[in-house]
Amino acid sequence: MKRQLKSYFYGGIHPSDGTDKLLSNQTPIKYYVPKRIEISMMQSIGHVSKCIVDIGDRVTLGQLIGIPQEFGTANIHASVPGIILDIIKVDDEHDGVYDVVVIETDNNFDINELYHNKDYSKQLKDISSYSRETLISSMKDGGIIGMGGAGFPTHIKYETNKTIDTVLINAAECEPYLTCDHRIMLEFPFEIINGVNLMIKAANANKATICLEDNKADAAKKLQEILENSNLPIKVKLLATRYPQGGERQLIQAVIKKEIPIGKLPAELGVIVSNVATAKALADMTFNETPLITRCITITGFVNKPSNYMVPIGTLLNDLISESGGISIDGDNKIIHGGPMTGTCIASNSNGNGLIGGVLKISSGIVVLGDEEIIESPCIRCGRCERVCPAGLAPFKIDFAAIENDLSLCDKLYATECISCGACSYVCPARRELAWRITIAKNEIFNQRHKNGGK
Repeated sequence: MKRQLKSYFYGGIHPSDGTDKLLSNQTPIKYYVPKRIEISMMQSIGHVSKCIVDIGDRVTLGQLIGIPQEFGTANIHASVPGIILDIIKVDDEHDGVYDVVVIETDNNFDINELYHNKDYSKQLKDISSYSRETLISSMKDGGIIGMGGAGFPTHIKYETNKTIDTVLINAAECEPYLTCDHRIMLEFPFEIINGVNLMIKAANANKATICLEDNKADAAKKLQEILENSNLPIKVKLLATRYPQGGERQLIQAVIKKEIPIGKLPAELGVIVSNVATAKALADMTFNETPLITRCITITGFVNKPSNYMVPIGTLLNDLISESGGISIDGDNKIIHGGPMTGTCIASNSNGNGLIGGVLKISSGIVVLGDEEIIESPCIRCGRCERVCPAGLAPFKIDFAAIENDLSLCDKLYATECISCGACSYVCPARRELAWRITIAKNEIFNQRHKNGGK
């Protein structure tokens, strides 16, 4: 196991002291099965699958209930056996509509039976009988997407015609408070290494590196112990704990020591990056014929019992807050879906009972934090945002252009290279909403390019 304490990407910050992770990273994963779930046909932002079931249908565990209808979407499966009670029509942010399938769970369903006591959870598997084409089909059939947040269908990455040398497994989990990836590495190490080995073959790559921040040394040790005498072309590398170490481009800079050219993908450098939970999902699909129907999610912050849960996709967020003992802070609070740096605020001043929606394939956490009013003041041109920007941008300049709605200037200032990590807003002494405005400008530039045929 190689230990690497220096940060090898530009910029970055230390948004926490580690006590946030301690709220939930020492407690074993809890298994929870709700009486009712709501599976959205939009499992990642802006990408909608087509519902192929009806109200009153009985569905079996893992049954296909949604199919891709556009680029960037993936298969969706029933995460519990049961009866479809309703199909809710929901308006999205772009004047579209998507379905949410409501299923009443059969009483005898036990989520523990899905994964425990399987041979691939106890030993390394021989994968010589699996072809690259078979593995990519498994990714597609299983509805496997990137589980680190982006939610891009995994099979599309691995269908590349580029020559791939290395698969990087993103296990950095650099967001404050989130610990679900940490826990699955501790509790499902064989599944993860078996999945990584499958990814090497699917990419036709030479090797893989599992990349962890050094605040997860216990997980790195467990993985390394399995790899010790395996002769697998897989390394474990500890990286400096520095946000956003888990950004795709930042991870490549830190490990491969190369930068992805503007407008290019990692495959151009002979690299594919996949999340560690995605590796486990591929092992589950390949060896257990279980599509992506569950995920581990962190419920933390101001809740009475911060925990990680393994739950069916579609588990109601309300239920998980309740299962965690409810919200422990009186007065102002905000509930964030995802991490505090890149997540979305879904409620404020809430007791946790009125949350709408269920767990998605990309749901890494629900974080409850104290809330406070943010009052922006004029930029003092201190340059802090520029010094910490991991993309090497000048956020304050793009912010000025965004306020003036000058998208052409935003584009010239490379707003499209922003990774929306929030580091600039975090360090800004004027408390300016830099990341928010730059992200809006970035998305609008991409929308205009799409309307103009990609130009």
